[in-house]
Amino acid sequence: MGTSQGRIALVTGASQGIGRACALELAAAGATVAVAARNEAKLAEAVAEIEAAGGQAAAFALDVASEESIKAGAKAILERFGKVEILVNNAGITRDGLAMAMKRADWDDVLGTNLTGAFLLTQALLRPMLKNRWGRIINISSVVGRTGQAGQVNYAASKAGLIGLTQSLAREVASRGITVNAVAPGYIETAMTAVLDEKQRTAMMAAIPLGRAGTDQEIAQSVAFLASDAAAYITGHVLDVNGGMFIG
Repeated sequence: MGTSQGRIALVTGASQGIGRACALELAAAGATVAVAARNEAKLAEAVAEIEAAGGQAAAFALDVASEESIKAGAKAILERFGKVEILVNNAGITRDGLAMAMKRADWDDVLGTNLTGAFLLTQALLRPMLKNRWGRIINISSVVGRTGQAGQVNYAASKAGLIGLTQSLAREVASRGITVNAVAPGYIETAMTAVLDEKQRTAMMAAIPLGRAGTDQEIAQSVAFLASDAAAYITGHVLDVNGGMFIG
């Protein structure tokens, strides 16, 4: 697999779970990593872990639900590094509930964070990629963006929207040497899935042909591949990392 030696990467939602794993993996592949999230204490821990392993990282407070925070964060990152060459739009939230009873705020919060936030941050960081004629944009979608999920119309819509964003943007920027891809995780053991009860877990496992949950490390390795020169001829693609939950 290729490396990201000398590249500047930004990972959102990097304080825990998939985002943290992606930051560690990209750092191990040679990238200098800007880690961004709301929890500055956890970001500091991630930076310390990367540096202890011999990598380079810096933390930036960023709330992708806030346009002002996105603008300020993007400005600070560009002032520090001059550019972002690898952008991993990972930050996301859930506000589950049946469609009939879903509050408008729960719809808006999920779409605003998961989809609009990814778009605005990409927009804020795209110009240096265009100028340098090189870039990797990787959006973390979800298997439910492919299949839908009862009780998650907002989350599924946001993740399906990320796939549409990925494929459309890939067509816009391909001529400038920028690839745009999505990774769609299935059931991954993270803090977000830890809230599921035993009945839900059993049902989830029954739907996975490989018979086990995935790990955040497995998602991170997929992201690191798409960020590398080894994936230079891949764009507009959705990489399904789900143990067979969705095959299509």
